[in-house]
Amino acid sequence: MRTELETMAALDQHLAKARTLAGCVVKDLDLRSRDDLLLGTDLTGTVFLGCRLPGAVLAAAPERGAVVFPPVDGVPFQAYRGGLYTPAELYAGYEPRAGADPSPPGAGWRSSLDGRIDAWYQARRPPDVVDALYQRLHDHAVTDALAEEIAGRRVVGVMGGHRVRRDDPAYGAVAHLGRALARAGLLVATGGGPGAMEAANLGAFCAPHPDHALDDALAVLVKAPDAADHDAWLATAGQVRDRWSDGAGESVGIPTWHYGHEPPNPFASAIAKYFENSVREDGLLTIAGAGLVITPGGAGTVQEIFQDAAQNFYATPAEASPMVFFGTRFWTEVKPVYPLLVKLAAGTHVEGLLSCTDDPDEVLTAVTAGN
Repeated sequence: MRTELETMAALDQHLAKARTLAGCVVKDLDLRSRDDLLLGTDLTGTVFLGCRLPGAVLAAAPERGAVVFPPVDGVPFQAYRGGLYTPAELYAGYEPRAGADPSPPGAGWRSSLDGRIDAWYQARRPPDVVDALYQRLHDHAVTDALAEEIAGRRVVGVMGGHRVRRDDPAYGAVAHLGRALARAGLLVATGGGPGAMEAANLGAFCAPHPDHALDDALAVLVKAPDAADHDAWLATAGQVRDRWSDGAGESVGIPTWHYGHEPPNPFASAIAKYFENSVREDGLLTIAGAGLVITPGGAGTVQEIFQDAAQNFYATPAEASPMVFFGTRFWTEVKPVYPLLVKLAAGTHVEGLLSCTDDPDEVLTAVTAGN
């Protein structure tokens, strides 16, 4: 494995110990003041991703065995970022709208970093070859950072509809389920958007706090039930975060700019936001090694069900993971996906991985049985 150096402190510490950068990957650092040091260091097999290098080092890099991927300028994101996003980073620059008019440029969610990146992305659909490359570089860096974030963790995916309102009983049920999963030592991962996804991240956020904290948080959030009202939705989320952020639980959100109408929920502690939705969806399902909990949802959730089922069918029995449908009537009558999947899995190693229940304790048992 290559050593990745993503901060100046990590670079200095590595050089003090190893006295070489051979075989290292150096990410997104301004090294223009380090010319003497770099010129005297072995750069065989070193890869500089988006670093700003002294001219002498840049000129000599190829003959010294280094590979240089130049910085990407003129875009509102870091193409070679070294870590996942945080809610504070994505909502940096956010300014509530003045009045009810949602159209003034630079107002509301659009004024945030997340909104500015979305505006850049939407204006380039379909992207030209260069913009597409910048997006892929960004998504590659996010995938790498996500792998570091979840290393050694037992991850459970929680799927569900983005339209579930905060005043829907289903929202509270998923929030309590998310809390139970987090308290069982699992890292909750969701699609990172509003609705059921937000509820699961909220439950994990409140998991270390006393039981009443989640009920108190739900009482605050219900005052702004619809994510379409971004300002009120974010304002109430901010109140919850301000009150319980000390000692809050960890979880991951994996949203996408492909759905520009769907801002990231602010309760995930780490956010892996992608441009390419297909990469995001496949990645989310792949990392959910402890299992997938499927709460009521629409077309996107149904798509994810069969994506995960395909992964399980083509995995070895040891690699496959549980699929737990939370909401018996919904998944057997309203959208009867579960009976079809049971028939599809009959006689295969996937058969024993399927369950459908309304009992949170049964969900917990299903995803912790083999973990």
